[in-house]
Amino acid sequence: MGPPNSTTVNGSELPPKTTERCEAPRELKGIRKWLSENLMLLVTLSGVMLGVILGFSLRPFHLHEDSIMLISYPGELFMRVLKLMILPLVISSLIAGSASLNARMNGKIALRTLVYFASTSLMNAALGIALVLLIHPGDPDLHNSIDRSTDKRAVNLLDSLLDLGRNVFPDNLFQATFQQAHTVYLPKPSITNTFNETVSETNDTDEDPAVEAQRQDVEPALIRVIQYRSGTNTLGIVFFCLVFGTFLGTIGEKGQVVVDFFSAIFEVVMKMVTCVMWLTPVGISSVIAGKILSVNDLHLVMAQLMWFILTVTIGVVLYQFVIMQAIYYVVVRRNPFKFYAGLIQAMLTAFATASTAAALPVTFRCMNDKLRVDQRITRFVLPIGCNINMDGTALFISIASIFIAQMSGMTLGFGEIVTVLLTSTAASMSSASVPSAALVLLLVVLTAIDAPVQDVTLLFAVDWFVDRIRTTNNMLGDCYTAAIVEELSRKELMALDAAILYQEIPISTPNGHVSLEGQTELDSTCTMPDAVIVDMNAVINKVQHQQPHHQNGHANHKI
Repeated sequence: MGPPNSTTVNGSELPPKTTERCEAPRELKGIRKWLSENLMLLVTLSGVMLGVILGFSLRPFHLHEDSIMLISYPGELFMRVLKLMILPLVISSLIAGSASLNARMNGKIALRTLVYFASTSLMNAALGIALVLLIHPGDPDLHNSIDRSTDKRAVNLLDSLLDLGRNVFPDNLFQATFQQAHTVYLPKPSITNTFNETVSETNDTDEDPAVEAQRQDVEPALIRVIQYRSGTNTLGIVFFCLVFGTFLGTIGEKGQVVVDFFSAIFEVVMKMVTCVMWLTPVGISSVIAGKILSVNDLHLVMAQLMWFILTVTIGVVLYQFVIMQAIYYVVVRRNPFKFYAGLIQAMLTAFATASTAAALPVTFRCMNDKLRVDQRITRFVLPIGCNINMDGTALFISIASIFIAQMSGMTLGFGEIVTVLLTSTAASMSSASVPSAALVLLLVVLTAIDAPVQDVTLLFAVDWFVDRIRTTNNMLGDCYTAAIVEELSRKELMALDAAILYQEIPISTPNGHVSLEGQTELDSTCTMPDAVIVDMNAVINKVQHQQPHHQNGHANHKI
């Protein structure tokens, strides 16, 4: 028999042995291990499926607007909570990430990131143009079958680029948290017109009807006015945080308290994200079901614009499963589909919310916890990418602009196609990370090729669905950019780790372990590749080997 559960000594009962009370946790295997690792993914997928089933099941009942609003309400709260965490997440990740790198390293990473963003956006625009010319989804008969609005807007590419610069360099950081600068056209005030209006108001005599009609037909002169609209100016906040974090990393120990502060904020926000994600089935299903129920004549719209939706979908699939995977394999030399599988949860969240920024907390979680990408890179690249890198938007704008031109019976020459290519790329990089922002930018491209601007209203009926498809392209483009930039910056990261060991880390301690006094919390939590770890061990061994010689030299010097 084994030992008893308790032992009696001098009439007092002792507690049972530790080895009898505590058992080592059993390691999960097989299906249980897979379920434990992918539970959050299954929860997110179940929310998407439940929303689609619920939306199409309730459409035959023709619910009242109040009922649809109540169904959408949990999803609205879910979206508000996700957007609530965007600003602290972006600020803390950028400041902590840029402070962990030196200024020269920040410049190289930023240059590689921006070059890759511009290249992939140009590639998506070219892919969209090729597909829309090959499939030719624009049907001139559709042009007359749907009522169109006659509202026109004065827009051009120059205003969009200038507004981009104004938002990157805000004049008030606090105002940037809730307002964006944009250009509007207002009637030019004229002293003569004001005087005539005053006279006409005071004069009761009848005026010639022909003169009155001629006055009404004359369009007033418009002038540019810079105004502010509601919405977080994330670009300005990103720029300030990058500069602030870069200079914070140059002051050494004085700024370490601030770096630790923002690192702690980042960790707290990520824990909040983990808790919020357990509400995914309710939130995402409510968002999707409410959007499906709110669309009028769903079957008619899908049938009429089926070829347009199919063209965009083919472009998204080709880029995600062919072009993006090929680039990843050529640069990183690893299995791209394994990397893609680790991002499915973030992709489903981006699909449901139709916003890269709203899915940013989940994207961080997948990149850091599942795929183990260097946090110094993800904290630097992802916040910038969700505001600048819009691969899916470039694809959509190029397809939609030529689609509208085809419906109008326009024949585009080589010059117009090149104009669509360049303006789609430029407009996508100035897009806001909010749902349906591409429809506003589409006006810029249509104006550049002199296509009917009012036909944009045709796409509002299907943009709720197409927007979700192209948002997955935007989110995946940010993640693949971080992985590729990490691979291209591997040598610099290894050199930075070695410099930290040489300059800031005292090696030998009385117990023989390595003391990491100069290492920040961000560096300690950073997951480094195997090559970096081997290089660090070599540096440690070299320093430990040289230390006795230095000690002997000091001893001889004292003698």
